[in-house]
Amino acid sequence: MTNVNTKTPSRWQQFLDSDFFYFFKRDKVAMFSFAVFLSFVLAAIFAPLLSPNDPYDLASIDIMDSELPPTWMEWGDERFLLGTDNQGRDILSTILYGLRISLMIGLGAVALQLLLGIVIGLSAGYFGGRIDSFLMRIADVQLSFSTMMVAIIVSAIFKASFGSDFYSEYAILMLVVIIGIAEWPQYARTVRASVLAEKKKEYVEAAQVMGFKAPRIMFRHILPNCLSPILVICTVQVANAIMSEAALSFLGLGMPVDKPSLGSLISIGFTYIFSGAWWITAFPGIVLVTLVLVINLLGDWLRDVFNPKIYKG
Repeated sequence: MTNVNTKTPSRWQQFLDSDFFYFFKRDKVAMFSFAVFLSFVLAAIFAPLLSPNDPYDLASIDIMDSELPPTWMEWGDERFLLGTDNQGRDILSTILYGLRISLMIGLGAVALQLLLGIVIGLSAGYFGGRIDSFLMRIADVQLSFSTMMVAIIVSAIFKASFGSDFYSEYAILMLVVIIGIAEWPQYARTVRASVLAEKKKEYVEAAQVMGFKAPRIMFRHILPNCLSPILVICTVQVANAIMSEAALSFLGLGMPVDKPSLGSLISIGFTYIFSGAWWITAFPGIVLVTLVLVINLLGDWLRDVFNPKIYKG
């Protein structure tokens, strides 16, 4: 009798053979959006290697180079491809470093939102009763305030309580906490709705009969079946978190001037746009709009893929 050796395909091979990757290869918009987003992520990671100058190194900045136009314009300097800002920093370098900060805040805030939303949503949906009512009323109260209102109030309280110097030193962490606190109810409500549908199924009842404790049932059995809508929300919320950070920085409640994000760069340049130094705001603005656009396009594609009723392939 001949022995047939069947080799189990690797996880990478399983991914390449999956319907998800099949639909991704067929959607040119999704492929282009992912390529652009990946380019931004790599540019942010390798900003110290790609940047012509270090915008954080005060010794390399000359105030005499301030407000120089891009290289191709009259009075442009070949050292500064996209020109300089009001402090003499290279715009291209500040964009690369600012992109890194914006992505860190966006991804960090979404991670915090995800943690809070999953724990609260699972607890509300699984236990039900008074726990469900109490947690959802908190979410309702949270949703009655706009994200920006919550972020402005909390950031103002942080600044008043700990001082501007402390806030500037831990600005990234503060913004992650502020934006994360403002947006968790969307995850909680989505997870709760999924849990209410899942907990009545046979595999949950079987786990309960086997004596598994509630945390194990919630996180190891129910949660994996709720990941599709959560993934879609995560994609969209990264874009929203980046925009929230940009808006807060524009209002002076975000990143400090010496640690520029895309939002703070736009804010700095807005003061000088009427004097003709449009490039200080324009180039960071283009990068920010492009980044948010490709993330939203990826989110729309994921939403369609995970909803077979509307996905056309």
